Amino acid sequence: MSRVINTDGPAKIRNQHMRTCAEILRHLSKKKEFDAETKDMIAQIVFSLREVNDTIEQSSEAWEKRNYWMKAEEFRQRWTWTGKMADQVEDLVRRSNWEDFPSLMVSLFQHFGEIKVNKFTRDAETWQGAYDRLMSER
Repeated sequence: MSRVINTDGPAKIRNQHMRTCAEILRHLSKKKEFDAETKDMIAQIVFSLREVNDTIEQSSEAWEKRNYWMKAEEFRQRWTWTGKMADQVEDLVRRSNWEDFPSLMVSLFQHFGEIKVNKFTRDAETWQGAYDRLMSER
């Protein structure tokens, strides 16, 4: 029997969600009006940041299994912002405090600025209904 190789490792998942956030931020920066799609996009950022945050521990544990304790801890420290930022954006959405999003968007851009978006690969289906899913969670 042959080995099963998982091609969807934590790094690939993390990169996909980082790319999704980067594209959504580019779309949001071009929007001229605040509408239901904008709410969905912001809610999708919460979901994507949560997914990125979930992959951090998986990657860190892989480093720890190889006795790279310092590398694992550095990795955790480098990515701590994802959980905090997901909580901040979620809090903004739940309180409908939309006027504070532009300042939060500026701090998000610093983390996604190095991701080059030459062509949009995510379509509107990616974030459709995200706001309703987020609001129905609790």
